[in-house]
Amino acid sequence: MDLGIDRQALVPVVQQIVSAVAAWIREGGVSPGTRLPSIRQLARDNLLSQSNVIEACERMVAQGLLASRQGSGFFVAEQPAASDPQHECQWYEGAEQGWGSFTDNPLGELTLGCGWLPDTWRESDDISYAIREVTRTNTAGLFSYSTPLGLPALREQLLKRLTHIHIGTSADRILTTQGASHAQDLLIRTLLKAGDRVVVESPGYGNLYRLLAFHGVTLLEVPRTRGGPDIPALEMLLRVHRPKCLFINSLYHNPTGTSLSLAVAERLLQLAQAQDFFIIEEDVYGDLQHATCTRLSALPHKDRVIYVSSFSKTLSSALRVGYLTASTAIIEQLVKVKTLTGIGTSRFAEAVVATLLANGTYRKWVQRLRKRLSTEMAMTLQVLEDEEWEVFAVPAGGMFLWVRPGVGNCLQWQDKARKLGVLLSPGSLFSPTGEHNDWLRINVAYACDQRALALFKAMGPARSTSTVLKATGM
Repeated sequence: MDLGIDRQALVPVVQQIVSAVAAWIREGGVSPGTRLPSIRQLARDNLLSQSNVIEACERMVAQGLLASRQGSGFFVAEQPAASDPQHECQWYEGAEQGWGSFTDNPLGELTLGCGWLPDTWRESDDISYAIREVTRTNTAGLFSYSTPLGLPALREQLLKRLTHIHIGTSADRILTTQGASHAQDLLIRTLLKAGDRVVVESPGYGNLYRLLAFHGVTLLEVPRTRGGPDIPALEMLLRVHRPKCLFINSLYHNPTGTSLSLAVAERLLQLAQAQDFFIIEEDVYGDLQHATCTRLSALPHKDRVIYVSSFSKTLSSALRVGYLTASTAIIEQLVKVKTLTGIGTSRFAEAVVATLLANGTYRKWVQRLRKRLSTEMAMTLQVLEDEEWEVFAVPAGGMFLWVRPGVGNCLQWQDKARKLGVLLSPGSLFSPTGEHNDWLRINVAYACDQRALALFKAMGPARSTSTVLKATGM
């Protein structure tokens, strides 16, 4: 069996073995009970160590792809009956608009504009190891609620991380949450009431818009430029409306991929002090940074900035671990709301993340992730340039591009994409009013898939869908 191992790839060898065997089972229609070649043979034929092959096979046993029989090797496992898709719904951005229609991908289309990493990129072994380590050494109270502020061991690690990126705080000013969305919800409940006005960036994160609207908060939109919020437009909004808060992405903005310039950051802090409003800075993609970047929280701000982040985008959305840091007075209020609305966060999940931070695993993983995303970003930008797509800005890092094709309109693009097996994230999802526009969010981690490449070509100038379908054999 030729596993096609690429030793120059950024994907670990063990993960490549898993993917190759899974593809062999899936695409070859291999029957349950079929015996795999021996560990020795697989290792010899593919110039691999037997330990790597054994580790990959054991991982596939855990995943239910293979079964192990003592003294007989590994066999293709019986696959469970397919679940009813109506009961296996996956969240995606924009699903909230339908309230209940949380799956719109029955044919397995490529989610080119989604906000997370592909499952094949994740290194589940590191998380599995951390889980085993936590359950082995920290059994006392492990499955109870965490402390009101969050697990002390995790907050200690978070303090080190925040210090490393020049955000001055202390452990008693750090609050853990169930992801960044939970942090935002706590802040909205604590700082705002129905009828209050806030400023949001446009384009921006659609789920935040809907969360604010759910709480009866009025949204004032300020255009996002390549260097941050449009300052003249913001100054006009401040003079007329006196908003309570500004919600902002400083680094690798969702969806444009842009980062805050120092000049804009300094002016924002001046305005926050003069006009008496808080800035809520979400930084869930900040760990992906390559170059020196500007965070509002890292500048002198006299407690005007509240910093929010999480590990959902870079590590695992399933763990649901996020955090924020704010003034002591605000933290005291947030603890009360957190306890009232959810009692507490998961001690177990927080212990797993604390372990990954403490043993250096997370740092090494993020370094590999940055390198891989940088490669995918460069390749995607080159393809888009070749096909004459417009790019809003060339990001310094992260995973998003804000782009639009050279021809056609939004409805035509959606139709072409579905015919090519691709789901798009149109600009309307990132507008506070849901207004249609010509822009699309692209996640570069998915952009080198053959379906995406066919789409980029199809939506280039002077090309028809039929031409591209014929060229790709579809």
